[in-house]
Amino acid sequence: MNCVLNSHVEQHLSAYDEVVDVLQTLIRFKSVTPAQAGAIDWLAKKLTTVGFECDVFSDNQVTNLIAKVSFGDGPVVAFSGHIDVVPAAQGDWKVDAFSGDIVDGAVYGRGAADMKGGVAAMLCATQALLQQRKNVRGTFYWLITSDEEGEAEYGSLLIAQKLAQQGIILDGCLVGEPTSHLHVGDTIKNGRRGALSARLFIKGKAGHVAYPENTVNAAHISAEVVKRLIAINWFKDEPSSETTLQVTGINIANVVDNLVPAQCELTFNVRYSHGYKSTDIKNEIQAALADLSQHLQVQWERPCESYYTPHKSGGCLLKQVEQAIHQVTGTFPVLSTHGGTSDGRFFASEHTQVIECGVRNHTIHQVNEHVPVADLLLIEKIYSELLVNIFSNVNT
Repeated sequence: MNCVLNSHVEQHLSAYDEVVDVLQTLIRFKSVTPAQAGAIDWLAKKLTTVGFECDVFSDNQVTNLIAKVSFGDGPVVAFSGHIDVVPAAQGDWKVDAFSGDIVDGAVYGRGAADMKGGVAAMLCATQALLQQRKNVRGTFYWLITSDEEGEAEYGSLLIAQKLAQQGIILDGCLVGEPTSHLHVGDTIKNGRRGALSARLFIKGKAGHVAYPENTVNAAHISAEVVKRLIAINWFKDEPSSETTLQVTGINIANVVDNLVPAQCELTFNVRYSHGYKSTDIKNEIQAALADLSQHLQVQWERPCESYYTPHKSGGCLLKQVEQAIHQVTGTFPVLSTHGGTSDGRFFASEHTQVIECGVRNHTIHQVNEHVPVADLLLIEKIYSELLVNIFSNVNT
């Protein structure tokens, strides 16, 4: 297939084709969760070549990488990312989903945007930083997993635990998730809403529909439950970080039209503001349903805690990311906590600032996922400026 590059990319590709080549290489590893398919091994070799100490470890078919390079005293900052991708669903792909081919000035393939593009850009930015090594201080970690798109039980969670066991405390962590909206650098995440799912088992009493006074209709109880759930006032919501609750399923296994159902299963998901923790959400829901508790049994599922990174004085990663974007694009990014969850939650703490910054997210998880080459070059430049902002002695 002929590759058609726009004029801007044609002018600059020869000087920056390494990042394109790196992304194409990563896409060709068919690393559908939890398989790394050789991608992490390849990254470890590349990082070792430029001076990193690499620890590759596996658990339950998941592969993780902790890589470290130190320039002496200074900030301890990490780049967190994943090389696993969602399956490439059958559909009208312009090219093979794992080819990494360039079409109309964009690199196509599963994971191009989410988030192998970010990994490729940071690898090139990292190599540039280590090649000069002048006026550089601090410690830089790479934290990569093959278990972000799945249940995330054996990936970044274990990486964070291993760092804690070694007494390593990060000052900051940049996550390379695709956060941009219309233009690269226009939006970054300085936090994420939490997520919590639940499965409610509702128990009633079966009986003939002609004698409802002798029954307890589980379907009717479910209607009352839904009414109360959607009426909860989430008074701890922070501005621009609203809590939402969505009922995702109501299942009444009753095929007889003259029988009052005795059982109903109801599922829902809460995406909650960083003003809450998961225990707060559970308490609010249980309070709303307290007088129905004799009919209910709840099973909580897939908890993902919220986190939020504000500005701070001195060594502020959020400010450094904003400055890097402004240096490259001339504009400052919008700060957001919207969207789904990310592995940033495993590293965020009162001490560790976590910021997510990456390419546009308009094609992630879709057929024909792609990232324009121009966008790839731009995020690489932003990352390069950021690493200088963080690790340069000039900024101390």
